[in-house]
Amino acid sequence: MKVFSRARQRWGVKMVLGFLLLGCLTRGGNAFAATAREIDVGVDVAIERFEKTIVGGNQLLERASGVLVFPTVIKAGVGFGGEYGEGSLRIGGKTVDYYSTAAASFGLQFGAQSKTVMLVFLDEQALKKFRQSAGWKAGVDGSVALVAVGAGGAIDMTKINDPIVGFVFGQKGLMYNLTLEGSKFTRINPD
Repeated sequence: MKVFSRARQRWGVKMVLGFLLLGCLTRGGNAFAATAREIDVGVDVAIERFEKTIVGGNQLLERASGVLVFPTVIKAGVGFGGEYGEGSLRIGGKTVDYYSTAAASFGLQFGAQSKTVMLVFLDEQALKKFRQSAGWKAGVDGSVALVAVGAGGAIDMTKINDPIVGFVFGQKGLMYNLTLEGSKFTRINPD
């Protein structure tokens, strides 16, 4: 009976830690809320890194109707997990709106990571639908095709025909086998 009790206690602790983590990562407490200026500086750095790292990235951004950039998305979990980040939507190189991204997960997980997420809108209608939504969810309100980068960090521009394409960067370049499914994007008003 004690083994069962200890297992339940461990599960309960994981659950509490997961809920605390999700609470810390949400904007509700403003614990991690960035100012508009901080977000814009991070977006500038992320775009510069993208253009330097990805051959053809500059041409892709020039072709885009808009680009949504989250310079830092923190993902963490102990059993329950969550991720949160703040970024901006740029059209014609200028910030037009600020957004947060959030997702929750459950399963075998422990630890934390930081990543940069970019959504490139190549279709004006997809961008319009995104901007008109109160809370847009990847995989539900629209699909995002994650782009595979070839040898030497190049993208094949002839194969990119999706209305929205996504890139996920880690500390050491592009991260593979990731998904944005279930990520929710919500307009925010930073200080």
